[in-house]
Amino acid sequence: MTRRTPSAAKRPDRGPSASGARLWTWLMLPGTLWMTGFLLASLLLVATLAFGTTDPLGNPRFGLNFDNVATLADPAYRTVLLRSLGYALITCAICLAVAYPVAYTIALHGGRFKNALIAAIVVPFFANYLVRMYGWSVVLSDDGPLLRALRAAGIADDDTKILQTGAGVIAGLVYGFIVFMIIPLYAALERMDTSLIEAGRDLYGGPLRTFLFVTVPATRQGAAAGCVLVFLPAMGDFVSAQLMGGPDQIMIGNLIQDKFFQGQNWPLGSALTMLLMAVLFLGMLGYLRRTRKDEAEAVR
Repeated sequence: MTRRTPSAAKRPDRGPSASGARLWTWLMLPGTLWMTGFLLASLLLVATLAFGTTDPLGNPRFGLNFDNVATLADPAYRTVLLRSLGYALITCAICLAVAYPVAYTIALHGGRFKNALIAAIVVPFFANYLVRMYGWSVVLSDDGPLLRALRAAGIADDDTKILQTGAGVIAGLVYGFIVFMIIPLYAALERMDTSLIEAGRDLYGGPLRTFLFVTVPATRQGAAAGCVLVFLPAMGDFVSAQLMGGPDQIMIGNLIQDKFFQGQNWPLGSALTMLLMAVLFLGMLGYLRRTRKDEAEAVR
């Protein structure tokens, strides 16, 4: 009988899995460096330009001027930022309320039609975002099919408007980004152990209590991911406010677009961009901290 030497017993396993992991790491490295380099370069450029000035011809000039940063304290800019934040949060709440039953039905009751149902939801969103928003603005217009149907049913009158209101902007944001909520929720519900629902029915009785105390906690990571995917683009969106809002519904994305393309004030536009990115960074940081906390609780 041959005895196994200690060195052989302690030799690490360097099988195909380790070499495969190294291969994928090297394959990811060029793209990661490429994207990281351009991201950092663009951030540095915008952050530096935020402290610049403009010459008499409107051309941006780098410098060390804090006037643009001080301008952000203007109540008008603060109002626009708070409006954008409110629109984005309301959009997240509506998307979550609409997407949960859709994702729940497809994941748990879709059967062999799951893939077809998901495709039916996702494929229309392959169309250009601007084209979809133009179509949605036609649907919500004063003479559009929605208001005509509501007037025929006696729910709305001739003075009822959806466009040029905050409700119209939020409707556009919900329509534009709801698919980003459905997909993470569907993935979370698809991975969920359905025996938990059966056990929840025995403990809590009704389907509503089972959903609130079993399904929602089990899929909260998917809901959090969906909220982040909706909140980030909705906060900086400017198309919905431009097509479906009015002067009283402009968002911070509209201000940034105006400063860069119409006002010829790139330094102030850069300062607004950094303000928007700071808000988005705080939201992303909160999501990452919550995810790390959930993972720690799952390990326990």
